[in-house]
Amino acid sequence: MTKRGRDMDLRLEGKTALVTGSSAGIGVGIARMLAAEGALVVIHGRNLERAQGVAAEIRQQGGRCAVACGDLADQAGVDQVAEVALKVSGGIDILVNNAGGSPESVDPSWFSTCTDTWLDTYQANVLAAMRLIQTLVPGMRERGWGRVINISTAAAITPTSAQPDYAAAKAAMLSMSLSLSKALSGTGVTSNAISPGMIRTAGLNTFLANFAAKRGWGNDLTRAEAYVLKGAGQTVAKVGEVEDIAYMVTILASPRADFINGANMHVDGGISPSLH
Repeated sequence: MTKRGRDMDLRLEGKTALVTGSSAGIGVGIARMLAAEGALVVIHGRNLERAQGVAAEIRQQGGRCAVACGDLADQAGVDQVAEVALKVSGGIDILVNNAGGSPESVDPSWFSTCTDTWLDTYQANVLAAMRLIQTLVPGMRERGWGRVINISTAAAITPTSAQPDYAAAKAAMLSMSLSLSKALSGTGVTSNAISPGMIRTAGLNTFLANFAAKRGWGNDLTRAEAYVLKGAGQTVAKVGEVEDIAYMVTILASPRADFINGANMHVDGGISPSLH
């Protein structure tokens, strides 16, 4: 895969990365960039056809990848994904816990979000990541090097009243990332988190389309985006791109980031009004 005019070698040749939820959205961008830097990338998703499509695109660009599909909401699915990933690689060096989200809801407000939704969201985010960590990180520790990168959200530390289950689950992932960094002290394995803000994905476009329709703006996504940005509290006047997250993942995945551990990297356009 052609390197994009970089000035610094991030030393990812020979490394293997499993990127969960990499058959769509932010995960695709992460997988592409890691592959562009020379890593063997294991594409993960629940839709085999879509995951294979991403893998085919990466191979066409000269990258190396494999596909491991499965539902991470239970241990059987995690074991299935891990078995395939380890078979094609021999060992995962970089684990990017990007899969997650929360169930779609007509009304995601505090008093309409039911217990089952909270449980499902916790399973899909926190426990899925925890199971993969417990399955794959012991191998990293034995080899003396590895990376765990958990994808959280700006809402984890700057929540709104909507989707309280999602914000709480992602906040738990931040705590988990820091705790893990201490559990892996001195092993050569680091654990960090990234908290994205508003990123341009198919999901964001759907949100903007619904936002515009409810206000009688037709399909004017530009107007909807400008309105949402104005009220978001960002200090950067633009929506983030998938590549913005992928760049940060690739940096944290690199051996050049050996001195970064237990951090939460805000990639949110300045929406989080805090020091940490």
